[in-house]
Amino acid sequence: MTQADGVDGSVIRIVIAEDQASVRRGAMLLLSMQPDMEVVGQARNGVEAVELAQLLHPDVVLMDLHMPLKGGVSATREITQAQPKTQILVLTTLDDDETVFEAVRAGAHAYLLKDVSEEELLETIRALRRGESRLTPQIARKVMDQFRQLAGASRDSGAAVPGSAASPAPPSVAHLNAEPLSDKELRLLELITEGMTNRQIAAAMSLAEGTVKNYISRIMEKLHANTRTELARLSRRLPRE
Repeated sequence: MTQADGVDGSVIRIVIAEDQASVRRGAMLLLSMQPDMEVVGQARNGVEAVELAQLLHPDVVLMDLHMPLKGGVSATREITQAQPKTQILVLTTLDDDETVFEAVRAGAHAYLLKDVSEEELLETIRALRRGESRLTPQIARKVMDQFRQLAGASRDSGAAVPGSAASPAPPSVAHLNAEPLSDKELRLLELITEGMTNRQIAAAMSLAEGTVKNYISRIMEKLHANTRTELARLSRRLPRE
């Protein structure tokens, strides 16, 4: 068995979940050139990613987070719940704290940014096959900082830290569904409720229109909504200070 081979000498079966065709093709070409890797499917959105994972049972899914129909966080959660042996490698441009933590809580095993080198991407895929987890240094720092904050808050309140002897298992996905919206997400949700378009929201909040779309996608995932109308309806049920 060579260094590039999988743990048992078999190829690593991969599904690429990415809505941009050029990115999918680039990843396909790179991975197909590796003797220990095989791309068995390509998904254009989160719905297709879940369906292909159920059908093909890949070893690894390369998961973009901002995709149509179903976001990458929701797709990651569904795949890891149904197929715990499938490893999710998030490959995205999104590196803000909330997105990182949502993906990790959903079950992502690795989190890389799209400017990662080809060598690091390939090594991360092989590391996942060996049962390891990988985060880029900047993402790892975010996760560690968040863990320290949670640990400090738990000590102050007398609650057990996840993973300690008093709390052997992390919170269930059902508990994570109650995750509150950030102040910025609440403000954006208010503007959606007022009937503003993405362009109008971008101007009102001094954000790029693409950033607004990313926020809306994450809000929909948190509130389990599929349309802006559902978001407006659900916003009325959120607790107000």
